[in-house]
Amino acid sequence: MQMRLSALLLAAAFVLPLAGAQGFAQTASEPRERLLSVTGEGVVRARPDMAVITLGVVSEAKDAGEALAANNEAMTTILEALRAEGMESRDLQTSGFSVEPLYSQPPRDYDGSTPFTPQIVGYRISNNITLRIRDLARVGEILDQVVTLGANSVSGPSFTVADPTPLEDQARRAALRDALRKGSLYADAAGETLGPIFRIDEAFASPPQPYQMGAAMRMEAAADSAVPIEGGELTFQAHVSVSWSLAD
Repeated sequence: MQMRLSALLLAAAFVLPLAGAQGFAQTASEPRERLLSVTGEGVVRARPDMAVITLGVVSEAKDAGEALAANNEAMTTILEALRAEGMESRDLQTSGFSVEPLYSQPPRDYDGSTPFTPQIVGYRISNNITLRIRDLARVGEILDQVVTLGANSVSGPSFTVADPTPLEDQARRAALRDALRKGSLYADAAGETLGPIFRIDEAFASPPQPYQMGAAMRMEAAADSAVPIEGGELTFQAHVSVSWSLAD
């Protein structure tokens, strides 16, 4: 009985490798699935409906407390005026506060023959807020107002939309239509027949590119009239990759 079991195990040892090799040969000989892949692009342009401005007050004084008091007074005046004009609290956000010392500089006739040790001669305090303006017709008016009230550091405006989702979805649909058109064109040119869609991937959906009025700018005096502002338009882009199985 033991000799018969050993013979059966030995026979199986020879059969199993042959079966595995046969299965591998069948897998390797199977034809690979033929695919056609293209990328579609969708572009949608729209007018902005919101502007974002960062404005601030920069104050300098010999004493830090004196600089802070002046800065607080100016910023409080600006915030109260903005709220009186109907600006909501959700659209006002402190975006930066800093205190930095001011150091003395070498005299004009300094020749470097003796060491010069800078001394603190004052302090600079900056307080910045980010403001969202939902009525674009008032952007220039508000800029004029805040500068008149004491804002001496202004960055922006940058333009955007309050809800970009519908516009982004329009760009996605346009990208898919573009991919379907390209796929049909390539298949026809190659003499192939498109089968079912194998895969759809969103390659990249870019956020709206805001129009930027300018870099951070310092204003030493109030403007004589409302600042002229143009919102232009925003561009929303989407890219989608689509793959089809090609019919045999």
